[in-house]
Amino acid sequence: METFTRETMAVAMESDGLEIRLEPAGEMTVGRFRLPAGTDLRPLVQGLEGDLCQCPHWGYMLKGTLRMHTATGPKEYRAGEAFYWAPGHAPEALDDVEYVDFSPSRELATVLEHVQRQAGGS
Repeated sequence: METFTRETMAVAMESDGLEIRLEPAGEMTVGRFRLPAGTDLRPLVQGLEGDLCQCPHWGYMLKGTLRMHTATGPKEYRAGEAFYWAPGHAPEALDDVEYVDFSPSRELATVLEHVQRQAGGS
């Protein structure tokens, strides 16, 4: 049995108010995300299949409104909502956003490595 807090989770990426903290949990990874208003991650997932994140995520919106871009169009997620994001998405923060998600570790690592390269190794 484990618990995960922002303070105990490792920083995977941090820049200009964006913060991604991750901690492995079996074959899954727990993620804590902060995206400042206006953050659009579409440029960072370009080059992945369909230019979209191909990792599934299950989670809960803690704060703000997030627009998830998909091949079939955008959908908005708001604080207080649980979510499932299937492969094929790219987030854009309409407000300051915070959420917690749970993702398969292998798929998440592939996406995160790509995003970090696109961001210049941040």
